[in-house]
Amino acid sequence: MPLEIRTVPCLSDNYAYLAHDASTGATALIDAPEATPILAALEEAGWRLTDVLITHHHYDHVDGLAEILAQHPARVVGAQADAHRLPALDVQLAEGDTVTIGSETGSIIDVSGHTVGHIAFHFPDSRAVFTADSLMALGCGRVFEGTKPQMHESLQKLAALPPDTVVYSGHEYTAANGKFALTIDPENPDLISRVREVAEKRASGTPTVPSLLSEELATNPFMRAHDPAIRAHLGMEGANATDVFTEIRTRKDNF
Repeated sequence: MPLEIRTVPCLSDNYAYLAHDASTGATALIDAPEATPILAALEEAGWRLTDVLITHHHYDHVDGLAEILAQHPARVVGAQADAHRLPALDVQLAEGDTVTIGSETGSIIDVSGHTVGHIAFHFPDSRAVFTADSLMALGCGRVFEGTKPQMHESLQKLAALPPDTVVYSGHEYTAANGKFALTIDPENPDLISRVREVAEKRASGTPTVPSLLSEELATNPFMRAHDPAIRAHLGMEGANATDVFTEIRTRKDNF
């Protein structure tokens, strides 16, 4: 039975997620931006928190953890490479390691770039990947610590997952990302349609996250550095994909 996953809006534009395994009663929290909405979501669902999976060290992904653990003692899992600046971890993991939520096993993907040591959690049986600030809906995270080629490599790992994978990312940035995407890929009918749908969802207060990986592959410019139309638009027909990605990320930084 696949995990039941609930989206929990936090702060002004963050998302946390609760993933529940009905067969065992185990429940994992993915990132902890703030305690109050997460505790309320657990109470509403009647779920017992057993695990906390942390993607990276930024405050808006960990600040609620101490208050949550005070009410729900749970195993805390995070990246070995980031352990020196994360809250205390019970389990330290690296790319290729596995993690369980009840009876379901997931794998760890190193998606460094936004930060060095950022990880994603992929649960193939549930068709779910928790990407936080690496791959986002219609975008990717700003490169603070790593390099743009490193971020491109990380996104290529995620691009290789099955296209029906659901991408659970960390922020409600989709509308702004869509406006930028149209400056890079303006003739893409799938992108034009998706931007329209995003605007309708936001007008009604509906989250635009999660998204399907197939949607990202078709419309997210950061996943499309190989596309001839984008290369032509940028005047980079003969460039390699990493250089095209770097140009797109640089333009986004200045957008």
